[in-house]
Amino acid sequence: MDLKIKALSPKIGTEIPLPYYATPGAAAMDLHACLEEPVVIPAGERRVIPTGLAIALPSADYVALVLARSGLGVKHGVAPANCVGVIDSDYRGEILVGLQNSGREDFPIRPGDRIAQLMVVPAVQARIRLVEELDETQRGAGGFGSTGI
Repeated sequence: MDLKIKALSPKIGTEIPLPYYATPGAAAMDLHACLEEPVVIPAGERRVIPTGLAIALPSADYVALVLARSGLGVKHGVAPANCVGVIDSDYRGEILVGLQNSGREDFPIRPGDRIAQLMVVPAVQARIRLVEELDETQRGAGGFGSTGI
């Protein structure tokens, strides 16, 4: 599939890279901070970081997911504030990444920093059917931890 990307900033493609797959086996492409100057995310706080990009998914058969970069999350406690961002096929606005700093130290985001990953995946719009009973399974209604640790 082709993913149409619109640059919303003149920095895109020069100072700020277009999204790209870092390796041939990568499932998601890196998103970069499109900033005029560094932004500091204080410990325990959140900031919205622009990417300078808008996308056009080809149909409702696809969704784009904004995911954490594992290095930022594990090493620094910086990850998307909403865990996973969902970009619907009909959204045409700028991709913004809300980042949460759960670390103990303030964390700077500099122009061009890789801040998240963008993954395009198939999406299914389910038909909702209200029923009186659900099929039985081995797990049943067992909740958190019911299958082990």
